[in-house]
Amino acid sequence: MIRFNQFSLARGTKPLFENTTFTLNPGEKAGLVGANGAGKSTLFAVLLGELHADGGDFSIPPNWQIAHVAQETPAADKTALAYTLDGDAALRAIEACIAEASAAHDGAAEGEAHAAFADADGYTAPARAEALLLGLGFTLEQTREPVSSFSGGWRMRLNLAQALMCRSDLLLLDEPTNHLDLDAIVWLEDWLHRYPGTLIVISHDREFLDSVCNVTLHLEQQQIKRYGGNYSQFEILRAQQIALQQSAYVKQQRTVEHLQSYINRFKAQATKARQAQSRVKALEKMEMIAPAHASSPFTFEFRTPDSAPNPMMVMEDVRCGYRGEDGEIPIVDHVMLSIQNGQRIGLLGANGQGKSTLIKTLAGTLEALGGHVREGKGLRIGYFAQHQLETLRPDDTPLQHLARLAPDTREQELRDFLGSFNFSGEMATAKIAPFSGGEKARLALALIIWQKPNLLLLDEPTNHLDLETRHALTMALAQFEGTLILVSHDRHLLRATTDVFMLVAKHRLQEFDGDLDDYRDWLLQHAAGQRAALKEGTASNGADSANGTDSGVNRKEQRRLEAETRQKLAHLKKPLQSRITKIEKEMDALNGEKATLDAFVVDPASYEPEQKSKLTEAIRRQADVNARLETLEAEWLETHEELEQIG
Repeated sequence: MIRFNQFSLARGTKPLFENTTFTLNPGEKAGLVGANGAGKSTLFAVLLGELHADGGDFSIPPNWQIAHVAQETPAADKTALAYTLDGDAALRAIEACIAEASAAHDGAAEGEAHAAFADADGYTAPARAEALLLGLGFTLEQTREPVSSFSGGWRMRLNLAQALMCRSDLLLLDEPTNHLDLDAIVWLEDWLHRYPGTLIVISHDREFLDSVCNVTLHLEQQQIKRYGGNYSQFEILRAQQIALQQSAYVKQQRTVEHLQSYINRFKAQATKARQAQSRVKALEKMEMIAPAHASSPFTFEFRTPDSAPNPMMVMEDVRCGYRGEDGEIPIVDHVMLSIQNGQRIGLLGANGQGKSTLIKTLAGTLEALGGHVREGKGLRIGYFAQHQLETLRPDDTPLQHLARLAPDTREQELRDFLGSFNFSGEMATAKIAPFSGGEKARLALALIIWQKPNLLLLDEPTNHLDLETRHALTMALAQFEGTLILVSHDRHLLRATTDVFMLVAKHRLQEFDGDLDDYRDWLLQHAAGQRAALKEGTASNGADSANGTDSGVNRKEQRRLEAETRQKLAHLKKPLQSRITKIEKEMDALNGEKATLDAFVVDPASYEPEQKSKLTEAIRRQADVNARLETLEAEWLETHEELEQIG
């Protein structure tokens, strides 16, 4: 088992763990939760042997094989399939032995190595690796493509596939759903249910944690406390403990009373009208999430819209896509949609199918390639894009950002509003450059809410948010009195805030008749059918070639069209790839400086009296470098995601 006993560890001057004790048994699947900066990633570094205790002790069975997801992916020429197979280090070692024995013409050694290869299921390994890649969203053709041809998000999927391929006793996953769409998340959950080893996972996706984990490890106040059960069960147990403290109990009651009064107000107005019934449904969902949110330190509300047209917007035979110098690239075609006041729509569909393209067209940031888009009079759109953080100015303060939107509003009123989003005091007048991704996302939401939109278009709004802020957003959206269209892989947010679902697939938008559980079943069936069809198609093509029944003309035309599309996409991708190269160059330079500063700060000689001013400057510069690196990493990820959206 994994055992921590009176374990203590500090990073620099900051204590992360102080005399904490817990155990984890073989085969248990644990969710590791806690506020950002509490020490979750540090605990992974301890388990991997990269950090050691300052006090107490930690033990793990010495023969255990540990698998984790690499944060970097070399731009290798080897195929995605070969890269995934590298995850099985034992198998690769046996293959090396076979090659060595063969080169030495040692028949006996080669025979032994082949027997070991069979015992290690070497002959089925390519099929197993292929199944992992298909489950994570790769096509059969992509498994044969070089690693260097994939963008950032897809390389992270390759790293995940490699970790899953490893024959591990302990699997460490740090935010594994961040680069996955709902399809791949559903597949990963199914795979982890069958994983026989011990699992520790860091995630802000509560439904993923609920599905996969049977233990919760909570990091708070330098302690790691073990709770039996999944994340929802942990929340209930923790809420009960908090309720024992009088001040927390009073706060909880105030929250519940506020929610109940809102629910009663709407229930009193409910008629048989569909919109009223829809609101009652949403409020019942809000009631469901209230206990989970009662202990959260942060809440906010959407401002009531001044008015709302009905319909909000109508799209007639709209073609959504991109327009470049080489022509048009349609992504979603023949869109027929009438958005009614009060609707709450969740958009479903795999990455790359066009959800973000459709949202951009609705928001007006992407011009429709064809058809007609009509906006209702008085429409006010609040649009949160996946790359919303890029629109913020790093050298400006939260107060300056808000003052630009409301130049005639008193400063105190602006400060009060920012305070409701946890930007109070000096934080309201601090430059946002060193803010975390979550803090910037919170500011971007605050700026949207100030404008009192009556149509909210949210594209993955939770990407940078911790669990507490996700709770606050979920409750606020449940109370929002306008119209909502939401793209998210956070199923808890979708369940609690939307009433109907629409599916973007095969270049079309269509209604999805069912809930998220139906969608999960549909995805699993669809994925199994798709994998079978791909394999069948490969075999069939091979047979046609063998029989000389090559439909060469059709394939030639198909290749011509594919080449034309690739050329258009390459033209759109070029500026993004240039930006990535520039970011990587700056990150390399900063990482070099960071290594020098880190070495100086941990050197005992640096704390001699004569080094005091140099040490002070090094610590200050270290903080600046770390903040800049975090900003660049966020930009790098967001640019890669933008690259993926293009294709």
